[in-house]
Amino acid sequence: MWKVSSLLHKDEIPQILDSLDVDGIAKYMKSDVCKNVFIMAGAGISTSAGIPDFRSPDTGLYANLARLKLPYPEAVFDISYFRKNPRPFYTLARELAPGQFRPSPAHSFIRLLAEKKLLRTCFTQNIDTLERRAGVPASMLVEAHGSFAEQHCIECHAEFPGDKIRTMIEAQEIPRCERKGCGGLVKPDIVFFGESLPPEFFKQVPKLRDADLLIVMGTSLTVHPFASLTGMVPEECPRLLINLDHVGGWGSRVNDVAILQKCDDAVRLLCKRLGWEDELEGLWEETAELVKQPTSSPKSEPSSRAATNSGVGQQTEEEKLKSEVDKLTEEIEQTLNLSAEHQSAVRDEIKASPEDAGEKGEQADQKSPISDSEVPSLAEVKTDVAEDVKAAGALEKGGDNSTDRKFNNEETGKLSTTAEPGKL
Repeated sequence: MWKVSSLLHKDEIPQILDSLDVDGIAKYMKSDVCKNVFIMAGAGISTSAGIPDFRSPDTGLYANLARLKLPYPEAVFDISYFRKNPRPFYTLARELAPGQFRPSPAHSFIRLLAEKKLLRTCFTQNIDTLERRAGVPASMLVEAHGSFAEQHCIECHAEFPGDKIRTMIEAQEIPRCERKGCGGLVKPDIVFFGESLPPEFFKQVPKLRDADLLIVMGTSLTVHPFASLTGMVPEECPRLLINLDHVGGWGSRVNDVAILQKCDDAVRLLCKRLGWEDELEGLWEETAELVKQPTSSPKSEPSSRAATNSGVGQQTEEEKLKSEVDKLTEEIEQTLNLSAEHQSAVRDEIKASPEDAGEKGEQADQKSPISDSEVPSLAEVKTDVAEDVKAAGALEKGGDNSTDRKFNNEETGKLSTTAEPGKL
């Protein structure tokens, strides 16, 4: 359990920074006082790479999924819905899988902090593994909402080979546990609604007490318990917000600074003040070779994003993100329609030929990685998932179950173990 607030009044806390701007932050970072820098990273550091965020009203994935035949947009990341119909998630996973996107300059900035021996820990909400791909040491990363880096069976928790799941996702197949007698669904270690955050997250939180500087980049600070980490650093610790808008009551502390720009522009500005400009660009240039080129597959067309996410394009960033979200939405919609068509076709065959229904049902199962019984009607899914959610209290109205995930100010600010999935 950790304390969130200090007994010191605001007027009793000294202003450590010479000025509450980028110059003040840069001067402080170059001083002997600043030794332990902590990062809180959100979806905003990945949008320039072509990865859409989830909650933006216009370009967010949830806003676009709202028009589909889902119980609610967040159902794609709901563990109860996944058990009944994993296809929408794996359609999304195919397009967001690691290897198709180049890390942004903001990711390279985090690596630069590590190379400068300043980075203590990077807490990230992102599931895209771009921090890893940019070269940030895994020992300094806390992927609060999990990631695509590893995958396990949701029943027996056996690990599943990474190369194999990537091949299956690209081929639009549903991975299943290979352990004898199991056969459960396999899922990347991404935190879904109704699941707990990784234990490592809670293990690393107390280190924030040692922070000399907290940099918050590209997050709306609305998803708890992640958002509550801003209150874990000492009251006098300088905090830098890099975001398009003020969020999370920023400015409530004496040493709060905000750079209201796109993350890439802001880190370039800061590095220019620090004299690190060339080093940042050099590290980012190294990431150009990380994007995989599309390869043909006998079972499916290659992902539509592999050829267009090298970091350079004719579209503006906003146009590119809108295009990405539209494609994702269309593909998930097609998946839902195919699931419904498959059920209808099997049932029609059984009705037409009751004498060999068992044989035809078996043949239909062999054609699909998921049996008909595992892909219920959308009405059944909606009813069942709604009941599961209501029973578990996992989601509030609107899909944001942040109430039970905030610090308990009446007690001692204990973090809840239930959280929303990465980048959601």
